[in-house]
Amino acid sequence: MHVRFRDPDRFDEIRTPDWAANAAQSVSDGAEVRTGRVEESDDWQVEAVLIEEHVGEDKAKEQARGIVETIES
Repeated sequence: MHVRFRDPDRFDEIRTPDWAANAAQSVSDGAEVRTGRVEESDDWQVEAVLIEEHVGEDKAKEQARGIVETIES
């Protein structure tokens, strides 16, 4: 399940960084975080969180929000 937080068109580059895996998987096994570099900037932000399908849509959104809070705090 792909839970989008920001429009991918606002980024020059999108990556799935290894450093975010620990935060993601501490909330949901198998989760991944995609981050994007803001156009004409060195700032990186969470673009989307990928949660395994079996979790279900509502729980995936809840877990994704938890992952983003963990990363951005």
